[in-house]
Amino acid sequence: MFTCPMHPQIRQPTPGNCPICGMSLEPVMPTLEEGPDPELVSFTRRFWWTLPLTIIVTTLAMAGHYIPGISATARTWIEMILTIPIVFWAGWPFFVRWADSIRRRSPNMWTLIGTGVAAAFVYSLAATVAPGLFPKGFEAHGRIGVYYEAAAVIVSLTLLGQMLELRARSQTSAAIKSLLGLAPKTARRIRDDGGEEDVPLTHVHIGDALRVRPGEKVPVDGVVTDGRSSVDESMLTGEPVPVEKQAGDRVIGATINGGGSLVMRAEKVGAQTVLSQIVQMVAQAQRSRAPMQRMADVVSYWFVLAVLAIAVVTLVVWGVFGPEPRWTYALLNAVAVLIIACPCALGLATPMSIMVATGRGATSGILFRDAEAIEALRTIDTLIVDKTGTLTVGKPAFHSVVAASGFAEEEVLRLAASLDQGSEHPLADAFVAEAGRRGLALANPEEFESGTGIGVRGRVEGRRIALGNTLLMQQLGVDVAPLRQAAEERRAHGASVVFVAVDGRPAGLLAAADPIKESTPEAIRQLHDAGIRVVMATGDGLTTAKAVASRLGIDEVHGEVRPQDKVELVAALQAKGRRVAMAGDGINDAPALARANVGIAMGTGTDVAMNSGHVTLVKGDLRGIARARQLSQATVANMKQNLVFALIYNALGVPIAAGILYPAVGVLLSPLFAAVAMSLSSVSVVGNALRLRRS
Repeated sequence: MFTCPMHPQIRQPTPGNCPICGMSLEPVMPTLEEGPDPELVSFTRRFWWTLPLTIIVTTLAMAGHYIPGISATARTWIEMILTIPIVFWAGWPFFVRWADSIRRRSPNMWTLIGTGVAAAFVYSLAATVAPGLFPKGFEAHGRIGVYYEAAAVIVSLTLLGQMLELRARSQTSAAIKSLLGLAPKTARRIRDDGGEEDVPLTHVHIGDALRVRPGEKVPVDGVVTDGRSSVDESMLTGEPVPVEKQAGDRVIGATINGGGSLVMRAEKVGAQTVLSQIVQMVAQAQRSRAPMQRMADVVSYWFVLAVLAIAVVTLVVWGVFGPEPRWTYALLNAVAVLIIACPCALGLATPMSIMVATGRGATSGILFRDAEAIEALRTIDTLIVDKTGTLTVGKPAFHSVVAASGFAEEEVLRLAASLDQGSEHPLADAFVAEAGRRGLALANPEEFESGTGIGVRGRVEGRRIALGNTLLMQQLGVDVAPLRQAAEERRAHGASVVFVAVDGRPAGLLAAADPIKESTPEAIRQLHDAGIRVVMATGDGLTTAKAVASRLGIDEVHGEVRPQDKVELVAALQAKGRRVAMAGDGINDAPALARANVGIAMGTGTDVAMNSGHVTLVKGDLRGIARARQLSQATVANMKQNLVFALIYNALGVPIAAGILYPAVGVLLSPLFAAVAMSLSSVSVVGNALRLRRS
């Protein structure tokens, strides 16, 4: 599938030109196998083959009268013969696009270039073949002037400008190609008989046992089943410190194994891997349209029409009121107006910045869903964060169990862990693991229902079991007052508490402590330095939330909130005029992520959260929010620079080309210099966008 970088809504299965701007279409998804850009190859060949002809034509026009033995008439015919292949072969792609723009009533850059080249060549051809048709106002030094060199140079310089632009544009997909290059080509699969074999990556299936030897790349996403090693994940997460991996830990495809040997079980292959999802998200974001682009599209359309009108006015004014040879001046200035105007620079101003920025973000572990997210993130002044998995590691460790009167601690833990086998919450993993460590025999739950954000309930061994926070107990009419003091004592130390009810009676509580991520304190400081107010909203008890918030210096705390409460909190802050970002990693965070001005999903969380977020942090590190906001600010500033440059360039260039300086200083802008300026304008915009790669 191919699309236009300036108009990503244009999609077609084969290469071609954009029906709106005439720009060549590019692959939606670059590949490592794709060869050189065919348009770049074509333009390069046309440029170099006709460049000698352009040089000869220009030399004859500028200094031909110094060459002995060649009359002015002979020189004119030689210029004509040499210019024909330049215009009709080298410039043929321009005329195809020129005709398309007229046929589709979509004026663009090629409308101006094609009209300018055609005007200069057709006028010169007529002056050569039938000079008697022209009145005296066209004569200069006793003969009708010809301007083959203008047509030839415009074609050659436009080809050169397109070559430079195409090469620069190709660098915007470098990030995707570098990501594609990370994937290994083969994997070492362990057969059922214990033997090992190298197989292509496409032959790896879910459940396969794979060996990752020291120094090799992890082939696909999966879980370590045996061995211990450190894995370098910097190419996907931007985090330079290798991560220790052992049995039970997850590994990401394309990351690099250190000095140990690992055996892993494949869990995600092909398009399901983290690397493939990153590539898809980057490609989608690069082809999205920034809100700022809508203004540029409207301006570009009317700008071309305005330039055509200015060219006609220039022709008439110079032809009627200009000095002799006035119609010669009229033609040259009208052509200069057509050539110097460059709506292409205006159209490229925002797409190039977006493409480079999304690629730069991907190499730092920051994935933007679309261009609108990049523009919006810089305006954020409030950040709502979940606790578990966002501020904390997301792998709670068992803390303690308290039994109510009439129940034993072991029985409370066993029943709770039996029901929690069906839960996706990190606390459930801690309780199930502790039951296993104690050797408790777990029963399969007969019924299971998840009350997202407040707990779970079901039936185990014929008994009705409920695990959750105070809200769930209140809904079920369970009085947990006898357990409240024990719960508060554990929450004061930052532990999360889950009440257990059996057959409608309070049975006890379970507590688990989730350590704060090492990066979180620094992330909170960076966010505060950026002027962002940080708000915690968690399903844990308020005491636990306040204990964690106090250690981190968080500005505002909300405890025991349900998913709908988080959405209401986002809406309430927005109603106060705040620009709100929401960061979370669980299913219960998805509604708030979607409601926020910018939803930020932790890449270590669930797919639901990632799909709901506008930005994904692959590493799940809050410091990425500060980095993403800085990149957002740099990108928007870069887009504005490009737009201002393009607008100022055209605002100054068009009047100068029309001859506005001539009455004051006697200066006119030759079509040759207009062609140079036009070509450099687009290249300058792309070059400025590429600076974001160093942000």
